[in-house]
Amino acid sequence: MSTSTRSLPVLLDCDPGIDDAFALAYVACRDDVETVGVVTTAGNVGQDDVLRNALGVTDLLGMGVPVARGADVPLVEPLMTAEETHGPHGLGHAVLGECGRHPDSRSGAQLWVDLARQYPGKLVGIVTGPLTNLALALGEEPELPRLLRGLHVMGGAINYRGNTGPTSEWNIAVDPEAAHEVFEAWGKASQRVVLGALQATEAVRLDEKHRQAVAQLKDHPVGAVLADALQFYFEFHQADGLGWCAYLHDPLVVANAVTGQFAKTRPLAVDVELTGTLTRGQTVGDELGRWGKEPNVDLLCEVDAEGFIEHLLTTLRTGLG
Repeated sequence: MSTSTRSLPVLLDCDPGIDDAFALAYVACRDDVETVGVVTTAGNVGQDDVLRNALGVTDLLGMGVPVARGADVPLVEPLMTAEETHGPHGLGHAVLGECGRHPDSRSGAQLWVDLARQYPGKLVGIVTGPLTNLALALGEEPELPRLLRGLHVMGGAINYRGNTGPTSEWNIAVDPEAAHEVFEAWGKASQRVVLGALQATEAVRLDEKHRQAVAQLKDHPVGAVLADALQFYFEFHQADGLGWCAYLHDPLVVANAVTGQFAKTRPLAVDVELTGTLTRGQTVGDELGRWGKEPNVDLLCEVDAEGFIEHLLTTLRTGLG
């Protein structure tokens, strides 16, 4: 990992999770990115597993970065997990060996606050899981929207069907209150969250040739993890009626955060439905301006899926080869 002063400092809050593991490998393979912190949130699987996965994958990648245990449960909602999607421990068929790394002594929320203060105006925050830790961090440091250089979030579905409830996306549905607090805080600070919602991330559809390309990385310990995890992900998508494929959500958001490429954005005022009996957890975009609020989100759109997939595979081949 580069430690050049020209490197972009990044904090990744994640719930590994198959696509989160790809996101971790991607940032580790980029010389222009300095991952200064990793925080785990219970989501795809429980906190013990996501923390173990983050410690194990960062260890295999040689990332000497603090990994902090975040929230074990959402702010209000009982925790739901997705072992059917990501495997019993979050990495599909992959099995991590013993890891000598230990988590940072700070909580996930405290690591957010400490790093934002350490890199004022420079730190890029990326969240590829539920927003619980960031919401908790806002309670400690309300100035986070102004302290961060930018915030990039994988979550939501704007005028698009959900992948959890009929209209809700997983990361937001796991902790709707946290997402509401983050969107509201950024709006009040006249800042915008860069939001990679499902209609953008589901443009990234890996097929068999992409699976085979990842399988060719098996000579590297992390490549082997990614290959075995991706095999499970393909099997899940096929069993779910989507065909022999895999939607790789998180890496698109991470790549856009560090390169500014592979998608355009459009401004939108967004909030989260908290009380609907059929729509709790839905991200609602005010396309007509009826709320009279300034946009608090830059929504990813017009995704260059083919260009991104080639970029991702090239980055992994170069960094893990």
